[in-house]
Amino acid sequence: QVHVVESGGGLVQAGGSLRLSCVASGDSFSRFSTGWFRQAPGKEREFVAHISWSGASTDYGDAVKGRFTISRDFAENTVHLQMNNLKPEDTAVYYCAADPWGSSAYRVERSYDYWGQGTQVTVSS
Repeated sequence: QVHVVESGGGLVQAGGSLRLSCVASGDSFSRFSTGWFRQAPGKEREFVAHISWSGASTDYGDAVKGRFTISRDFAENTVHLQMNNLKPEDTAVYYCAADPWGSSAYRVERSYDYWGQGTQVTVSS
């Protein structure tokens, strides 16, 4: 069993930045592809970003492209989501998810086997 934990959420003004981190138990996390999703109140969970297990491939949802950057730190066995130029519409609970199989359907929630509890990001206008 892999236990995923997110951190780094908080309250920030529009235009500000936050960096989320995702760590997981077990050495195998470094071989999992990893995704970030978010869910705002009253809305469905949406895809934010994905990084392959090697870190060589990344992809982003249209709403965050050009503002968010996903990266993998192998030394710390951590995946980061750097969020810049934050907007009030970025307010949501952000979830990290791990996929041991490297599915090509990484924008789909069911591709991921392990999920964290989420971290709240609130952007004030």
